[in-house]
Amino acid sequence: MLERLFKLKENNTDVKTEIIAGITTFMTMAYIIFVNPAILSKTGMDFGAVMMATVLAAGLSTILMGLLVNYPFALAPGMGLNAYFTFTVVMQMGYSWQTALGAVFLSGVIFLFLTFIKVRQIIVYSIPDSIKVATAGGIGLFITLIGMKEAGIVVDNPATLVSLGNITEHSPLLTIIGVIIIGALIARRVRGAILIGILFIWILGVVLGFAKFKGIVGMPPDITPVLFKLDIKNALNIGFFGIIFAFLFVDLFDTTGTLVGVAKQGGFIKENGEFPKVNKALTVDAIGTVAGSLLGTSTVTTYIESASGIAEGGRTGLTAVTTGILFLLSMFIAPLAESIPPFATAPALIIVGVLMLKTVTKINWDDFTEALPAFIVMVSMPFSYSIATGIALGFIFYPLTKLLAGRAKEVSLPVWILAVIFIARFIYLGAG
Repeated sequence: MLERLFKLKENNTDVKTEIIAGITTFMTMAYIIFVNPAILSKTGMDFGAVMMATVLAAGLSTILMGLLVNYPFALAPGMGLNAYFTFTVVMQMGYSWQTALGAVFLSGVIFLFLTFIKVRQIIVYSIPDSIKVATAGGIGLFITLIGMKEAGIVVDNPATLVSLGNITEHSPLLTIIGVIIIGALIARRVRGAILIGILFIWILGVVLGFAKFKGIVGMPPDITPVLFKLDIKNALNIGFFGIIFAFLFVDLFDTTGTLVGVAKQGGFIKENGEFPKVNKALTVDAIGTVAGSLLGTSTVTTYIESASGIAEGGRTGLTAVTTGILFLLSMFIAPLAESIPPFATAPALIIVGVLMLKTVTKINWDDFTEALPAFIVMVSMPFSYSIATGIALGFIFYPLTKLLAGRAKEVSLPVWILAVIFIARFIYLGAG
């Protein structure tokens, strides 16, 4: 049955590899189960209810990705978008969280429409190869920064913006040990290296007293305080269209960039640039956003942490289904998932960054009209802490560099259109 559903032999994989990959993906993104409700609950939403909404939205949409598209991509409420939902729309602009959920719902419906008329697919296919490759590398740098920041290896500094943290403290020190262990296991070609590293560092943290074992089983929280509580009517107010546009814009290009990046890492994009089944992948992403808003959470998007499972050999939807099932099960084993501290998952993020950067060798660094935009994409993602910003700047730099170099004919019409849209985005939305 699994062979018929997921075509394992055709994709040069097996059940064991796919399950290990699915577990690895879950372990690297399980933090969202607790981080997302921690952020959204600042709006007045019930923490436990949002946790259930997060688990259900992530689990069901990821399983749908596996069954419908047969790709090892996992989905969950997006980190940047939940912060925008909470700190900008509700806390700064003063809208209720119910109205914000209504805006998320409407943006999801628009996602579906744009997917059906194939506008989103045109965007994916219009991305120049150098930008596609740079997106994967940029996401790798971005993941690495997230991991180092969560571990305390990199900290903020008012004089230099960032600086090295106190690496003698337990969190950065255990993270560094984890990176070395996982790196050594990968060098020895040990399957499940990333997952083994996560578990080892967690257990070491428990033994040393820096992590707690909080139990295994617990009753699922009540979801009714946020279930179907979205306010679509107020979200349709004319003054709210700018917010709907922001949700739409950020998720559109975050998802596009993530899909392209992880697909490039996994070898799903063909040599001619074709991305098979991208329409189905984008459709699942849009459905996830609509369903998530109904359940009571912010925008659902494809996760860059999917790359960790791909790095472990995940090549089919069985990886995604495994991850999705674990998300659903986590409503019962939430205390166990909560036991995994950031310093145990941070090494995985850093290692994945290393693995994703290998794609940048495919950039033609001798052609500066290709190299400069690609470089801008890669450095903008970590420095701006935004995948969408990196993509936007890449699309602006690419055609303008070609134009001033006298090679405007090499730029397709969609790229020019997107460049104009991105410039308008910065004018309208600013640098956020």
